Amino acid sequence: MLFDNTIAVVVPAYNEETQIEHVIKTMPEFVDRIIIVNDCSKDNTVSVVKDYIYKDNKDYSNDRIGKKRITKGRFNEAELVLQKNDEDEIKRFTPFSIVNTTPENNRIILINHLQNGGVGAAIATGYKWCKDNNINCTAVMAGDGQMDPDELESICLPVVNENVDYVKGNRLIHRSARLVIPKQRFLGNSILSILTKFASGYWRVSDTQTGYTAISLNALKSVELYKIYPRYGMPNDLLVKLNIASCTLREIEIKPVYRVGEQSKMNVRKVIPRISWLLFTSFFKRLWKKYFIRNFHPLFLFYVLGIVLMLCNIPFLVQIILNWFTPAVTPNSFLIIFIFLFISSFQSLLFAMWMDIQDNERLYK
Repeated sequence: MLFDNTIAVVVPAYNEETQIEHVIKTMPEFVDRIIIVNDCSKDNTVSVVKDYIYKDNKDYSNDRIGKKRITKGRFNEAELVLQKNDEDEIKRFTPFSIVNTTPENNRIILINHLQNGGVGAAIATGYKWCKDNNINCTAVMAGDGQMDPDELESICLPVVNENVDYVKGNRLIHRSARLVIPKQRFLGNSILSILTKFASGYWRVSDTQTGYTAISLNALKSVELYKIYPRYGMPNDLLVKLNIASCTLREIEIKPVYRVGEQSKMNVRKVIPRISWLLFTSFFKRLWKKYFIRNFHPLFLFYVLGIVLMLCNIPFLVQIILNWFTPAVTPNSFLIIFIFLFISSFQSLLFAMWMDIQDNERLYK
């Protein structure tokens, strides 16, 4: 525990038999539960984790950890409905089984996915276990040993002491970032971070691809976990969902760790276009849900107006370009309409972005 708060770490693992041992061994003592989600590994990851579970005879039972049943009362129908919803939603997650025979007594909880779901799906499964068992602060550390366990406390403390909903590490602001992070990954991360600012509404966020995070129980209950993007776009998608739920955010500087024996399973060239499309659609979902359905805001109108005017201007732009390469003369009326639409759309989008930044500044703590 950390300042009387229960702490769990979700460890998504796929073919990590050479690294998972180090992750378990170096986990700080204040961590109450280590939730290892095996995403159908083809190596001996499961065997390595099982050995640790069976060798550890210590009883880690804690009356603060576990499912709490709500009994029917006169004024708690809403709580009962939510309890029933939490029980029923398990069907929407990637099918899994818990290996432990007495998980309430074990520090290491091994969950096996029955089908490969992806890193995002593995984290969602771990989150679900932590939400159901009332863990106050849930962190995520990769199973490949790329995250320094000594930095875990600084990641968790804002959640524990300051009621921040979501804390994420930031490697890009570390002064060694350009020297340590592979150039291709640094560039890809930077591009996705810019796109995520627009999509998520967290305009000051960067290093969106880091998986070193901590989340509060309140935030876990605010997000439909089974809808989290199942693969490498999970951190980006989660930021959008957290913003819609008006969850607070903080970034903590962490050092980049590479070349410690990990084997990357991410194809940057395939991942960037896929996540870019995810962020494009997520931007419109955020506008619709947060600024139209839940709480109407003028920025919704400015964004829509700017986009509509920009689309209306495309035929005029095309015609002007075609006339540039032909003897045809572009009528002055075409140029006037083009300039008017361009300035109007630019101003509308600029106003919308300004209001978006101002509205979301309160969420960055």
